[in-house]
Amino acid sequence: MKVNNKNYQTVWFKDSSVFMIEQNLLPFEFKIFESKNYLQTCQAIKTMIVRGAGAIGATAGFAMAQASIESINFNTEKKLSFLKKALKNIHETRPTAQNLFMASDRVFQKAIISTKDAILEAQDIANEDAMACKKIGELGNTLIKQNYKIATHCNAGWLAFANYGSALSPVYEANKNGKNIFVWVDETRPRSQGARLTAWELKNENVNHKIIADNATAHLMSIGQIDMIITGADRIAANGDTANKIGTLEKAIAAKYYGIPFYIAAPSSTFDFKMASGKEIKIEERSQNEILYQSGLNSKNKLEKILVASPNSNAFNPAFDVTPAELITGYITEKGIFNRIQHGLFDNIA
Repeated sequence: MKVNNKNYQTVWFKDSSVFMIEQNLLPFEFKIFESKNYLQTCQAIKTMIVRGAGAIGATAGFAMAQASIESINFNTEKKLSFLKKALKNIHETRPTAQNLFMASDRVFQKAIISTKDAILEAQDIANEDAMACKKIGELGNTLIKQNYKIATHCNAGWLAFANYGSALSPVYEANKNGKNIFVWVDETRPRSQGARLTAWELKNENVNHKIIADNATAHLMSIGQIDMIITGADRIAANGDTANKIGTLEKAIAAKYYGIPFYIAAPSSTFDFKMASGKEIKIEERSQNEILYQSGLNSKNKLEKILVASPNSNAFNPAFDVTPAELITGYITEKGIFNRIQHGLFDNIA
């Protein structure tokens, strides 16, 4: 995607460094962060400098490639021990996102063979992610009619993947095809990925949109202002249960009540067929400070973090929830659009 008339991917690898858009600064500042070793890359994933299912996966693959470079002069025994430790460290950064595990495991297997193979595999994963998202946009566009009003939650645009995005990819394709669409952007507390990232993307792409409070979506459904909902996913179990950013579940419940189509857009790499249902998905719990504090521009145009809650209260901060398959209308993947009733078709994705 273009930023200031220059093409960017969300994350990329050059020499032995991983470069990524510093998403904690958006939309107020556009800055590229360089990570020079795998531990720095792990920290970037953990602190959400890079975030989103596909982008996390691509970054995790690159982190594993960096670990391979760092172990290039080790003997066989020491190298294997170092790579196993690196894999464990990468796995522990974000426990819910399936793409992280898929990518780091794939690159680990190649790193055992050679560093060159590890780097090539990591790059392949990033390229596969971008191409899958491009296809998701083309297929998802067929579901979008002229003048549709679409709601989304969190950020599943190109910032959340190597490129194009999942939930926003069909939106961009529909906009490109002149369908005169409109997007309702959930702010997505507590980190405000919708208000800060999705809105920034849509503005750059000249897509009509408005930011809404998270608890306004059901109201808009009730007055006929939403035609469909598309969200992304961080992990999809074998039965179709889907983990996504906290707040997705309540959107799906309201959509079911009002008879509004609710779609999950995700590449096949997000499906985890080793997990029978969403009950097995580990839900990441993040710092309570993400709820108690918010950051924004102060009067001096500088980013500032301030307390926005009772000083004497604690907070509970689950990063994801799980939407049961029966609430999901369909899954938009690069391999086709799958109806929630046709779970047998998931075998074709594996």
